[in-house]
Amino acid sequence: MEEKHKQSVLISLLRQDQVQLWTEPFISDQQSIRELAQKYVSATEFTLEEVISTLESIRADTSKKDEGNKQFKETAVASLELHLPRTAEIKKRKVILKTKLDITTQELKKLIGDEYGFKHFNLILMGQTLSPGKRLDEQNVKNNSKIMVLVVSSEQEKTEMLKKEEKKRQQDEGLQRTQKGFQILSERDGSEDPVSTPYLEIADQKGNPLQIPDSERKALILAMGFHEKGRALMKKRNHSAALTHLLQADEQFNKCNSALLRTVDNYAVLQLDVVWCYQALQQLDCLNDARQRLERAEDCFKRCYGEQQSRLQQIKGHTGGEDVLFLRLYLLQSLLAYHDGNKKQALNKLRNVEELLGQLCLDPEKMLQLRTLGRSRKEARLGLRACRGDVEAAERLISQRKKVLQHKRVNKSPQPLLTVKKPEVGCDDVLQVLLDGAEAQSSDGQTNLDQLLELGFQKDMADSALRLMGDDLAQATQMLLDNQGVVPPDLLSPSPPSSSSEEPSTSSDSTAWSRLDEDLVNEVLEDIPRHEEDYLDLTLDEEQELMLQIRSSLEKQSSSSG
Repeated sequence: MEEKHKQSVLISLLRQDQVQLWTEPFISDQQSIRELAQKYVSATEFTLEEVISTLESIRADTSKKDEGNKQFKETAVASLELHLPRTAEIKKRKVILKTKLDITTQELKKLIGDEYGFKHFNLILMGQTLSPGKRLDEQNVKNNSKIMVLVVSSEQEKTEMLKKEEKKRQQDEGLQRTQKGFQILSERDGSEDPVSTPYLEIADQKGNPLQIPDSERKALILAMGFHEKGRALMKKRNHSAALTHLLQADEQFNKCNSALLRTVDNYAVLQLDVVWCYQALQQLDCLNDARQRLERAEDCFKRCYGEQQSRLQQIKGHTGGEDVLFLRLYLLQSLLAYHDGNKKQALNKLRNVEELLGQLCLDPEKMLQLRTLGRSRKEARLGLRACRGDVEAAERLISQRKKVLQHKRVNKSPQPLLTVKKPEVGCDDVLQVLLDGAEAQSSDGQTNLDQLLELGFQKDMADSALRLMGDDLAQATQMLLDNQGVVPPDLLSPSPPSSSSEEPSTSSDSTAWSRLDEDLVNEVLEDIPRHEEDYLDLTLDEEQELMLQIRSSLEKQSSSSG
Protein backbone atom coordinates (compact mmCIF):
# COMPACT_ATOMS: atom_id res chain seq x y z
CA MET A 1 0.00 0.00 0.00
CA GLU A 2 2.83 2.41 0.94
CA GLU A 3 4.88 1.70 -2.20
CA LYS A 4 1.82 2.22 -4.41
CA HIS A 5 1.16 5.51 -2.62
CA LYS A 6 4.72 6.75 -3.24
CA GLN A 7 4.46 5.87 -6.91
CA SER A 8 1.10 7.66 -7.20
CA VAL A 9 2.52 10.84 -5.62
CA LEU A 10 5.57 10.93 -7.89
CA ILE A 11 3.67 10.00 -11.05
CA SER A 12 1.33 12.93 -10.35
CA LEU A 13 4.34 15.30 -10.06
CA LEU A 14 5.98 13.89 -13.20
CA ARG A 15 2.79 14.47 -15.19
CA GLN A 16 2.46 17.95 -13.76
CA ASP A 17 6.03 18.80 -14.88
CA GLN A 18 5.65 16.81 -18.13
CA VAL A 19 8.74 14.75 -17.30
CA GLN A 20 9.23 11.48 -19.21
CA LEU A 21 11.65 9.24 -17.31
CA TRP A 22 11.92 6.78 -20.18
CA THR A 23 13.60 9.35 -22.42
CA GLU A 24 17.01 11.01 -22.35
CA PRO A 25 18.76 12.20 -20.25
CA PHE A 26 17.16 9.95 -17.61
CA ILE A 27 17.88 6.69 -19.47
CA SER A 28 21.66 7.02 -19.44
CA ASP A 29 22.45 9.76 -16.89
CA GLN A 30 21.99 8.71 -13.24
CA GLN A 31 22.79 12.23 -12.09
CA SER A 32 19.66 13.54 -13.83
CA ILE A 33 17.51 11.17 -11.74
CA ARG A 34 19.23 12.36 -8.53
CA GLU A 35 18.69 16.05 -9.36
CA LEU A 36 15.02 15.41 -10.10
CA ALA A 37 14.72 13.48 -6.85
CA GLN A 38 16.20 16.39 -4.85
CA LYS A 39 13.58 18.68 -6.39
CA TYR A 40 10.75 16.38 -5.29
CA VAL A 41 11.92 15.67 -1.73
CA SER A 42 10.28 18.77 -0.21
CA ALA A 43 7.14 18.38 -2.34
CA THR A 44 6.58 14.77 -1.29
CA GLU A 45 7.98 14.68 2.26
CA PHE A 46 9.74 11.41 1.34
CA THR A 47 13.44 10.87 1.95
CA LEU A 48 15.90 11.39 -0.92
CA GLU A 49 16.64 7.66 -1.05
CA GLU A 50 12.94 6.83 -1.24
CA VAL A 51 12.36 9.30 -4.07
CA ILE A 52 15.35 8.04 -6.08
CA SER A 53 14.32 4.41 -5.60
CA THR A 54 10.70 5.10 -6.57
CA LEU A 55 11.68 7.16 -9.64
CA GLU A 56 13.97 4.33 -10.79
CA SER A 57 11.14 1.86 -10.29
CA ILE A 58 8.71 4.05 -12.27
CA ARG A 59 11.25 4.48 -15.09
CA ALA A 60 11.98 0.76 -15.29
CA ASP A 61 8.30 -0.18 -15.16
CA THR A 62 7.38 2.34 -17.87
CA SER A 63 10.19 1.25 -20.19
CA LYS A 64 9.25 -2.40 -19.81
CA LYS A 65 5.59 -1.60 -20.34
CA ASP A 66 6.29 0.33 -23.54
CA GLU A 67 8.39 -2.53 -24.87
CA GLY A 68 5.74 -5.01 -23.83
CA ASN A 69 2.94 -3.04 -25.49
CA LYS A 70 4.88 -2.90 -28.74
CA GLN A 71 5.60 -6.62 -28.61
CA PHE A 72 1.95 -7.42 -27.83
CA LYS A 73 0.75 -5.46 -30.85
CA GLU A 74 3.22 -7.17 -33.15
CA THR A 75 3.19 -10.76 -31.85
CA ALA A 76 0.20 -11.09 -29.44
CA VAL A 77 2.68 -12.07 -26.72
CA ALA A 78 1.51 -10.46 -23.50
CA SER A 79 3.59 -9.25 -20.55
CA LEU A 80 2.20 -10.45 -17.21
CA GLU A 81 3.46 -8.89 -13.99
CA LEU A 82 3.87 -11.71 -11.47
CA HIS A 83 4.00 -10.98 -7.75
CA LEU A 84 5.95 -13.86 -6.25
CA PRO A 85 5.79 -15.06 -2.63
CA ARG A 86 8.51 -14.11 -0.17
CA THR A 87 10.99 -16.98 0.08
CA ALA A 88 14.70 -17.35 0.85
CA GLU A 89 15.41 -18.43 -2.73
CA ILE A 90 13.54 -15.56 -4.41
CA LYS A 91 15.10 -12.12 -4.06
CA LYS A 92 13.05 -10.31 -6.72
CA ARG A 93 9.35 -10.53 -5.95
CA LYS A 94 7.98 -8.66 -8.98
CA VAL A 95 8.85 -10.23 -12.34
CA ILE A 96 7.58 -10.09 -15.92
CA LEU A 97 6.49 -13.26 -17.70
CA LYS A 98 5.88 -13.31 -21.45
CA THR A 99 3.10 -15.51 -22.82
CA LYS A 100 0.17 -15.59 -25.20
CA LEU A 101 -3.27 -15.32 -23.65
CA ASP A 102 -4.91 -18.21 -25.46
CA ILE A 103 -3.35 -20.77 -23.08
CA THR A 104 -5.10 -22.20 -20.02
CA THR A 105 -4.33 -21.29 -16.43
CA GLN A 106 -2.93 -24.78 -15.94
CA GLU A 107 -0.45 -24.22 -18.78
CA LEU A 108 0.58 -20.89 -17.25
CA LYS A 109 1.05 -22.57 -13.85
CA LYS A 110 3.37 -25.11 -15.48
CA LEU A 111 5.50 -22.29 -16.95
CA ILE A 112 5.73 -20.59 -13.56
CA GLY A 113 6.38 -23.85 -11.72
CA ASP A 114 9.20 -24.84 -14.08
CA GLU A 115 10.79 -21.40 -13.81
CA TYR A 116 10.58 -20.82 -10.05
CA GLY A 117 10.22 -24.30 -8.59
CA PHE A 118 6.74 -23.91 -7.10
CA LYS A 119 4.72 -27.11 -6.85
CA HIS A 120 1.35 -26.17 -5.40
CA PHE A 121 0.08 -22.64 -5.87
CA ASN A 122 -2.86 -20.57 -7.04
CA LEU A 123 -2.90 -17.57 -9.37
CA ILE A 124 -4.91 -14.56 -8.16
CA LEU A 125 -6.17 -11.80 -10.50
CA MET A 126 -8.06 -8.87 -8.93
CA GLY A 127 -9.02 -10.93 -5.91
CA GLN A 128 -10.25 -13.91 -7.94
CA THR A 129 -8.50 -17.27 -8.31
CA LEU A 130 -7.93 -18.19 -11.95
CA SER A 131 -9.63 -21.47 -12.94
CA PRO A 132 -7.14 -24.14 -14.14
CA GLY A 133 -9.18 -25.36 -17.12
CA LYS A 134 -10.08 -21.93 -18.56
CA ARG A 135 -8.06 -19.84 -20.99
CA LEU A 136 -6.43 -16.69 -19.68
CA ASP A 137 -8.25 -14.38 -22.10
CA GLU A 138 -11.59 -15.88 -20.98
CA GLN A 139 -10.86 -14.75 -17.42
CA ASN A 140 -10.10 -11.10 -18.19
CA VAL A 141 -6.31 -11.60 -18.18
CA LYS A 142 -4.82 -8.88 -20.41
CA ASN A 143 -1.46 -7.51 -21.43
CA ASN A 144 0.18 -5.96 -18.31
CA SER A 145 -2.20 -7.74 -15.92
CA LYS A 146 -0.89 -8.13 -12.37
CA ILE A 147 -1.13 -11.69 -11.06
CA MET A 148 -0.32 -12.86 -7.55
CA VAL A 149 1.33 -16.27 -7.06
CA LEU A 150 -0.06 -17.74 -3.84
CA VAL A 151 1.79 -20.85 -2.65
CA VAL A 152 -0.34 -23.46 -0.85
CA SER A 153 0.08 -27.04 0.31
CA SER A 154 -1.14 -29.85 -1.94
CA GLU A 155 -4.10 -30.57 0.34
CA GLN A 156 -4.83 -26.89 0.81
CA GLU A 157 -4.84 -26.34 -2.96
CA LYS A 158 -7.44 -29.07 -3.43
CA THR A 159 -9.54 -27.82 -0.52
CA GLU A 160 -9.41 -24.20 -1.68
CA MET A 161 -10.31 -25.18 -5.23
CA LEU A 162 -13.31 -27.17 -4.02
CA LYS A 163 -14.38 -24.30 -1.76
CA LYS A 164 -14.03 -21.83 -4.63
CA GLU A 165 -16.05 -23.99 -6.97
CA GLU A 166 -18.76 -24.47 -4.35
CA LYS A 167 -18.81 -20.74 -3.55
CA LYS A 168 -19.06 -19.89 -7.25
CA ARG A 169 -21.85 -22.43 -7.69
CA GLN A 170 -23.77 -20.99 -4.73
CA GLN A 171 -23.29 -17.41 -5.95
CA ASP A 172 -24.48 -18.29 -9.44
CA GLU A 173 -27.45 -20.19 -8.05
CA GLY A 174 -28.32 -17.34 -5.69
CA LEU A 175 -28.09 -14.85 -8.53
CA GLN A 176 -30.38 -16.96 -10.71
CA ARG A 177 -32.92 -17.46 -7.91
CA THR A 178 -33.00 -13.73 -7.16
CA GLN A 179 -33.50 -12.91 -10.83
CA LYS A 180 -36.21 -15.56 -11.25
CA GLY A 181 -38.11 -14.43 -8.16
CA PHE A 182 -38.30 -10.80 -9.26
CA GLN A 183 -38.97 -11.78 -12.87
CA ILE A 184 -42.04 -13.67 -11.69
CA LEU A 185 -43.25 -10.56 -9.90
CA SER A 186 -42.37 -8.22 -12.76
CA GLU A 187 -44.22 -10.31 -15.37
CA ARG A 188 -47.54 -10.36 -13.51
CA ASP A 189 -49.76 -7.67 -14.92
CA GLY A 190 -52.72 -7.71 -12.54
CA SER A 191 -55.07 -9.58 -14.88
CA GLU A 192 -55.21 -12.45 -12.39
CA ASP A 193 -56.73 -12.36 -8.94
CA PRO A 194 -54.58 -9.76 -7.11
CA VAL A 195 -55.09 -11.48 -3.76
CA SER A 196 -53.85 -14.92 -4.73
CA THR A 197 -51.40 -13.65 -7.37
CA PRO A 198 -49.82 -10.34 -6.25
CA TYR A 199 -48.08 -8.24 -8.87
CA LEU A 200 -45.92 -5.12 -8.85
CA GLU A 201 -46.80 -1.70 -10.10
CA ILE A 202 -44.28 1.13 -10.36
CA ALA A 203 -45.67 4.19 -8.62
CA ASP A 204 -44.41 7.51 -7.31
CA GLN A 205 -44.46 8.43 -3.64
CA LYS A 206 -48.13 9.50 -3.90
CA GLY A 207 -49.24 6.16 -5.29
CA ASN A 208 -49.71 7.40 -8.84
CA PRO A 209 -48.63 4.79 -11.45
CA LEU A 210 -45.63 5.86 -13.51
CA GLN A 211 -46.15 5.61 -17.24
CA ILE A 212 -42.99 3.85 -18.34
CA PRO A 213 -42.44 1.17 -21.02
CA ASP A 214 -42.99 -2.39 -19.87
CA SER A 215 -39.36 -3.40 -20.57
CA GLU A 216 -38.12 -0.50 -18.46
CA ARG A 217 -40.58 -1.38 -15.68
CA LYS A 218 -39.24 -4.94 -15.54
CA ALA A 219 -35.64 -3.71 -15.55
CA LEU A 220 -36.40 -1.35 -12.67
CA ILE A 221 -37.94 -4.11 -10.58
CA LEU A 222 -34.95 -6.39 -11.23
CA ALA A 223 -32.51 -3.57 -10.47
CA MET A 224 -34.08 -2.84 -7.11
CA GLY A 225 -34.41 -6.51 -6.30
CA PHE A 226 -30.74 -7.23 -6.99
CA HIS A 227 -29.77 -4.13 -4.98
CA GLU A 228 -31.68 -5.24 -1.90
CA LYS A 229 -30.23 -8.76 -2.10
CA GLY A 230 -26.75 -7.27 -2.44
CA ARG A 231 -27.28 -5.04 0.59
CA ALA A 232 -28.42 -8.03 2.64
CA LEU A 233 -25.19 -9.83 1.72
CA MET A 234 -23.14 -6.73 2.61
CA LYS A 235 -24.60 -6.81 6.11
CA LYS A 236 -23.25 -10.34 6.45
CA ARG A 237 -19.88 -9.03 5.18
CA ASN A 238 -20.08 -11.39 2.23
CA HIS A 239 -18.76 -8.65 -0.06
CA SER A 240 -17.82 -10.95 -2.93
CA ALA A 241 -21.36 -12.29 -3.39
CA ALA A 242 -22.78 -8.83 -2.64
CA LEU A 243 -20.72 -7.23 -5.42
CA THR A 244 -22.01 -9.80 -7.92
CA HIS A 245 -25.61 -8.83 -7.12
CA LEU A 246 -24.88 -5.09 -7.04
CA LEU A 247 -23.27 -5.17 -10.48
CA GLN A 248 -26.34 -6.99 -11.78
CA ALA A 249 -28.48 -4.22 -10.26
CA ASP A 250 -26.31 -1.63 -11.99
CA GLU A 251 -26.73 -3.42 -15.32
CA GLN A 252 -30.52 -3.41 -14.94
CA PHE A 253 -30.60 0.24 -13.84
CA ASN A 254 -28.71 1.19 -16.98
CA LYS A 255 -31.52 -0.27 -19.10
CA CYS A 256 -33.78 2.43 -17.67
CA ASN A 257 -34.22 5.90 -19.11
CA SER A 258 -31.27 8.08 -18.09
CA ALA A 259 -33.68 10.81 -16.99
CA LEU A 260 -35.14 8.41 -14.42
CA LEU A 261 -31.68 7.63 -13.03
CA ARG A 262 -31.01 11.35 -12.61
CA THR A 263 -34.16 11.87 -10.59
CA VAL A 264 -34.06 9.01 -8.06
CA ASP A 265 -31.32 8.58 -5.49
CA ASN A 266 -31.67 4.81 -5.20
CA TYR A 267 -29.14 4.77 -8.03
CA ALA A 268 -26.73 6.96 -6.06
CA VAL A 269 -26.86 4.63 -3.05
CA LEU A 270 -26.10 1.70 -5.37
CA GLN A 271 -22.95 3.44 -6.65
CA LEU A 272 -21.77 3.90 -3.05
CA ASP A 273 -22.45 0.26 -2.24
CA VAL A 274 -20.46 -0.99 -5.25
CA VAL A 275 -17.40 1.09 -4.29
CA TRP A 276 -17.72 -0.02 -0.67
CA CYS A 277 -17.44 -3.62 -1.84
CA TYR A 278 -14.40 -2.71 -3.96
CA GLN A 279 -12.53 -1.41 -0.93
CA ALA A 280 -13.67 -4.29 1.29
CA LEU A 281 -12.27 -6.74 -1.28
CA GLN A 282 -9.15 -4.55 -1.74
CA GLN A 283 -9.71 -4.43 -5.49
CA LEU A 284 -7.40 -1.47 -6.10
CA ASP A 285 -7.35 -2.15 -9.83
CA CYS A 286 -10.95 -0.90 -9.85
CA LEU A 287 -9.96 2.61 -8.73
CA ASN A 288 -10.85 4.33 -12.01
CA ASP A 289 -14.30 2.75 -12.02
CA ALA A 290 -14.69 3.61 -8.33
CA ARG A 291 -13.85 7.27 -8.99
CA GLN A 292 -16.52 7.54 -11.69
CA ARG A 293 -19.12 5.86 -9.51
CA LEU A 294 -18.47 8.23 -6.60
CA GLU A 295 -18.81 11.21 -8.95
CA ARG A 296 -22.18 9.88 -10.15
CA ALA A 297 -23.31 9.31 -6.56
CA GLU A 298 -22.33 12.81 -5.43
CA ASP A 299 -24.01 14.48 -8.42
CA CYS A 300 -27.20 12.51 -7.83
CA PHE A 301 -27.30 13.36 -4.10
CA LYS A 302 -26.93 17.05 -4.93
CA ARG A 303 -29.83 16.94 -7.38
CA CYS A 304 -32.06 14.95 -5.05
CA TYR A 305 -31.32 16.67 -1.75
CA GLY A 306 -30.53 20.17 -2.92
CA GLU A 307 -27.62 22.34 -1.81
CA GLN A 308 -26.89 21.83 1.88
CA GLN A 309 -29.68 19.21 1.81
CA SER A 310 -32.24 22.05 1.74
CA ARG A 311 -34.80 20.11 -0.31
CA LEU A 312 -34.50 17.11 1.99
CA GLN A 313 -35.04 19.32 5.05
CA GLN A 314 -38.08 20.93 3.46
CA ILE A 315 -39.78 17.61 2.71
CA LYS A 316 -38.78 15.36 5.61
CA GLY A 317 -38.22 17.97 8.29
CA HIS A 318 -34.84 16.43 9.19
CA THR A 319 -31.61 15.45 7.45
CA GLY A 320 -29.54 13.72 10.13
CA GLY A 321 -30.27 10.19 8.92
CA GLU A 322 -28.85 10.76 5.44
CA ASP A 323 -25.54 11.91 6.94
CA VAL A 324 -24.40 8.28 7.03
CA LEU A 325 -24.44 8.28 3.22
CA PHE A 326 -22.24 11.36 3.08
CA LEU A 327 -19.91 9.85 5.69
CA ARG A 328 -19.35 6.85 3.42
CA LEU A 329 -18.99 9.10 0.38
CA TYR A 330 -16.30 11.29 2.02
CA LEU A 331 -14.53 8.22 3.44
CA LEU A 332 -14.28 6.54 0.05
CA GLN A 333 -13.22 9.82 -1.56
CA SER A 334 -10.46 10.10 1.07
CA LEU A 335 -9.28 6.56 0.30
CA LEU A 336 -9.13 7.25 -3.44
CA ALA A 337 -7.31 10.56 -2.88
CA TYR A 338 -4.73 8.75 -0.77
CA HIS A 339 -4.09 6.15 -3.47
CA ASP A 340 -3.87 8.94 -6.06
CA GLY A 341 -1.12 10.53 -3.99
CA ASN A 342 -3.23 13.58 -3.11
CA LYS A 343 -2.48 13.81 0.61
CA LYS A 344 -4.11 17.24 1.06
CA GLN A 345 -7.46 16.11 -0.38
CA ALA A 346 -7.29 12.83 1.56
CA LEU A 347 -6.84 14.77 4.82
CA ASN A 348 -9.63 17.24 4.02
CA LYS A 349 -12.12 14.48 3.27
CA LEU A 350 -11.00 12.59 6.37
CA ARG A 351 -11.74 15.65 8.51
CA ASN A 352 -15.27 15.70 7.08
CA VAL A 353 -15.60 12.02 7.99
CA GLU A 354 -14.40 12.58 11.55
CA GLU A 355 -16.79 15.49 12.01
CA LEU A 356 -19.78 13.46 10.81
CA LEU A 357 -18.72 10.44 12.84
CA GLY A 358 -18.74 12.61 15.97
CA GLN A 359 -22.32 13.63 15.21
CA LEU A 360 -23.53 10.14 14.28
CA CYS A 361 -22.04 8.20 17.21
CA LEU A 362 -24.94 8.03 19.63
CA ASP A 363 -25.10 8.64 23.38
CA PRO A 364 -25.78 5.26 25.09
CA GLU A 365 -27.96 6.99 27.69
CA LYS A 366 -30.24 8.43 25.01
CA MET A 367 -30.44 5.04 23.30
CA LEU A 368 -31.44 3.52 26.65
CA GLN A 369 -34.18 6.11 27.15
CA LEU A 370 -35.82 5.16 23.86
CA ARG A 371 -35.31 1.46 24.48
CA THR A 372 -37.13 1.71 27.83
CA LEU A 373 -40.05 3.25 25.92
CA GLY A 374 -40.32 0.02 23.93
CA ARG A 375 -38.45 1.17 20.84
CA SER A 376 -36.22 -1.30 18.98
CA ARG A 377 -32.50 -0.65 18.64
CA LYS A 378 -32.98 0.15 14.93
CA GLU A 379 -35.83 2.58 15.63
CA ALA A 380 -33.86 4.31 18.37
CA ARG A 381 -30.72 4.62 16.27
CA LEU A 382 -32.51 5.95 13.19
CA GLY A 383 -34.69 8.29 15.24
CA LEU A 384 -31.81 9.83 17.18
CA ARG A 385 -29.69 10.32 14.08
CA ALA A 386 -32.56 11.85 12.12
CA CYS A 387 -33.22 14.29 14.98
CA ARG A 388 -29.52 14.85 15.74
CA GLY A 389 -29.66 13.42 19.26
CA ASP A 390 -32.94 15.02 20.42
CA VAL A 391 -34.68 12.23 22.38
CA GLU A 392 -38.15 13.84 22.47
CA ALA A 393 -38.07 14.64 18.75
CA ALA A 394 -36.88 11.11 18.00
CA GLU A 395 -39.75 9.59 19.99
CA ARG A 396 -42.26 11.78 18.14
CA LEU A 397 -40.75 10.77 14.79
CA ILE A 398 -40.91 7.05 15.64
CA SER A 399 -44.52 7.34 16.82
CA GLN A 400 -45.51 9.27 13.71
CA ARG A 401 -43.96 6.64 11.46
CA LYS A 402 -45.84 3.85 13.21
CA LYS A 403 -49.13 5.69 12.75
CA VAL A 404 -48.44 6.20 9.04
CA LEU A 405 -47.59 2.52 8.59
CA GLN A 406 -50.72 1.43 10.44
CA HIS A 407 -52.83 3.71 8.26
CA LYS A 408 -51.20 2.25 5.13
CA ARG A 409 -51.95 -1.31 6.18
CA VAL A 410 -55.56 -0.59 7.07
CA ASN A 411 -56.22 1.18 3.78
CA LYS A 412 -53.91 -0.78 1.47
CA SER A 413 -55.12 -1.83 -1.98
CA PRO A 414 -54.87 -5.57 -2.81
CA GLN A 415 -51.79 -5.31 -5.03
CA PRO A 416 -48.50 -4.15 -3.53
CA LEU A 417 -46.76 -1.19 -5.16
CA LEU A 418 -43.10 -0.68 -5.98
CA THR A 419 -42.48 2.93 -5.06
CA VAL A 420 -39.86 5.11 -6.73
CA LYS A 421 -39.01 8.25 -4.83
CA LYS A 422 -38.57 11.45 -6.78
CA PRO A 423 -35.92 14.01 -5.80
CA GLU A 424 -38.37 16.16 -3.91
CA VAL A 425 -38.81 13.38 -1.39
CA GLY A 426 -35.35 11.89 -1.12
CA CYS A 427 -33.99 8.36 -0.65
CA ASP A 428 -36.21 5.45 0.28
CA ASP A 429 -36.25 1.71 0.55
CA VAL A 430 -38.16 1.31 -2.67
CA LEU A 431 -39.34 -2.22 -1.95
CA GLN A 432 -40.77 -1.53 1.53
CA VAL A 433 -44.28 -1.17 0.18
CA LEU A 434 -44.05 -4.59 -1.38
CA LEU A 435 -43.24 -6.12 1.99
CA ASP A 436 -46.04 -4.20 3.69
CA GLY A 437 -48.42 -5.50 1.04
CA ALA A 438 -47.37 -9.10 1.64
CA GLU A 439 -47.85 -8.66 5.41
CA ALA A 440 -51.22 -7.01 4.91
CA GLN A 441 -52.45 -9.89 2.76
CA SER A 442 -51.39 -12.38 5.42
CA SER A 443 -53.11 -10.33 8.09
CA ASP A 444 -56.33 -9.95 6.04
CA GLY A 445 -56.42 -13.68 5.33
CA GLN A 446 -56.26 -14.52 9.02
CA THR A 447 -59.00 -11.99 9.78
CA ASN A 448 -61.31 -13.55 7.16
CA LEU A 449 -60.78 -17.04 8.59
CA ASP A 450 -61.45 -15.81 12.12
CA GLN A 451 -64.71 -14.22 11.01
CA LEU A 452 -65.91 -17.47 9.40
CA LEU A 453 -65.02 -19.40 12.54
CA GLU A 454 -66.98 -16.90 14.65
CA LEU A 455 -70.00 -17.59 12.40
CA GLY A 456 -69.77 -21.23 13.44
CA PHE A 457 -68.27 -22.84 10.32
CA GLN A 458 -65.74 -25.65 10.71
CA LYS A 459 -62.10 -24.59 10.28
CA ASP A 460 -61.25 -26.98 7.43
CA MET A 461 -64.38 -25.98 5.45
CA ALA A 462 -63.84 -22.27 6.13
CA ASP A 463 -60.23 -22.53 5.02
CA SER A 464 -61.16 -24.41 1.83
CA ALA A 465 -63.89 -21.93 0.97
CA LEU A 466 -61.58 -18.95 1.36
CA ARG A 467 -58.92 -20.65 -0.75
CA LEU A 468 -61.40 -21.42 -3.54
CA MET A 469 -62.86 -17.92 -3.47
CA GLY A 470 -59.48 -16.17 -3.49
CA ASP A 471 -59.88 -14.97 0.12
CA ASP A 472 -63.11 -13.15 -0.78
CA LEU A 473 -65.03 -13.28 2.53
CA ALA A 474 -68.45 -12.55 1.06
CA GLN A 475 -68.23 -15.22 -1.64
CA ALA A 476 -66.78 -17.80 0.77
CA THR A 477 -69.61 -17.13 3.26
CA GLN A 478 -72.27 -17.43 0.55
CA MET A 479 -70.79 -20.75 -0.67
CA LEU A 480 -70.90 -22.23 2.84
CA LEU A 481 -74.46 -20.96 3.47
CA ASP A 482 -75.67 -22.41 0.15
CA ASN A 483 -74.21 -25.84 1.01
CA GLN A 484 -75.13 -26.22 4.69
CA GLY A 485 -71.66 -25.25 5.95
CA VAL A 486 -69.59 -27.55 3.72
CA VAL A 487 -67.65 -27.12 0.49
CA PRO A 488 -69.11 -29.30 -2.33
CA PRO A 489 -66.88 -32.39 -2.81
CA ASP A 490 -66.42 -31.73 -6.53
CA LEU A 491 -64.77 -28.39 -5.69
CA LEU A 492 -62.32 -29.80 -3.20
CA SER A 493 -58.71 -30.68 -4.13
CA PRO A 494 -58.31 -33.91 -6.15
CA SER A 495 -57.55 -37.22 -4.45
CA PRO A 496 -53.99 -38.45 -4.00
CA PRO A 497 -52.27 -39.52 -7.24
CA SER A 498 -52.55 -43.26 -6.42
CA SER A 499 -56.31 -43.22 -6.93
CA SER A 500 -56.51 -40.66 -9.71
CA SER A 501 -56.23 -40.68 -13.48
CA GLU A 502 -53.79 -38.78 -15.71
CA GLU A 503 -55.68 -35.52 -15.29
CA PRO A 504 -54.91 -34.94 -11.59
CA SER A 505 -51.22 -35.48 -12.43
CA THR A 506 -51.34 -32.39 -14.64
CA SER A 507 -53.03 -30.49 -11.83
CA SER A 508 -50.35 -31.67 -9.43
CA ASP A 509 -47.58 -30.48 -11.78
CA SER A 510 -49.30 -27.11 -12.07
CA THR A 511 -49.60 -26.86 -8.29
CA ALA A 512 -45.95 -27.79 -7.87
CA TRP A 513 -44.93 -25.16 -10.43
CA SER A 514 -47.05 -22.53 -8.69
CA ARG A 515 -45.56 -23.52 -5.35
CA LEU A 516 -42.03 -23.20 -6.81
CA ASP A 517 -42.88 -19.73 -8.09
CA GLU A 518 -44.19 -18.65 -4.72
CA ASP A 519 -41.18 -20.15 -2.93
CA LEU A 520 -38.89 -18.05 -5.11
CA VAL A 521 -41.00 -14.94 -4.53
CA ASN A 522 -41.01 -15.52 -0.76
CA GLU A 523 -37.26 -16.12 -0.81
CA VAL A 524 -36.46 -12.78 -2.43
CA LEU A 525 -38.90 -11.02 -0.11
CA GLU A 526 -37.01 -12.31 2.93
CA ASP A 527 -34.17 -9.90 2.15
CA ILE A 528 -36.45 -6.89 1.88
CA PRO A 529 -36.03 -4.89 5.11
CA ARG A 530 -39.16 -4.09 7.09
CA HIS A 531 -38.08 -0.53 7.87
CA GLU A 532 -38.15 1.88 4.94
CA GLU A 533 -34.93 3.58 6.15
CA ASP A 534 -32.99 0.37 6.78
CA TYR A 535 -30.33 1.49 4.29
CA LEU A 536 -29.49 4.35 6.71
CA ASP A 537 -29.13 2.05 9.73
CA LEU A 538 -25.35 1.57 9.76
CA THR A 539 -23.46 0.65 12.93
CA LEU A 540 -20.47 2.56 11.46
CA ASP A 541 -18.02 -0.06 12.82
CA GLU A 542 -16.61 -0.77 9.35
CA GLU A 543 -16.46 2.94 8.56
CA GLN A 544 -14.53 3.72 11.74
CA GLU A 545 -12.11 0.88 11.04
CA LEU A 546 -11.36 2.15 7.53
CA MET A 547 -11.04 5.74 8.78
CA LEU A 548 -8.37 4.67 11.30
CA GLN A 549 -6.47 2.75 8.59
CA ILE A 550 -6.33 5.82 6.33
CA ARG A 551 -5.36 8.07 9.25
CA SER A 552 -2.60 5.66 10.27
CA SER A 553 -1.20 5.50 6.72
CA LEU A 554 -1.17 9.28 6.41
CA GLU A 555 0.55 9.72 9.79
CA LYS A 556 3.11 7.02 8.99
CA GLN A 557 3.92 8.80 5.75
CA SER A 558 4.41 12.14 7.54
CA SER A 559 6.57 10.67 10.32
CA SER A 560 8.82 8.76 7.91
CA SER A 561 9.43 11.91 5.88
CA GLY A 562 10.17 13.95 8.98
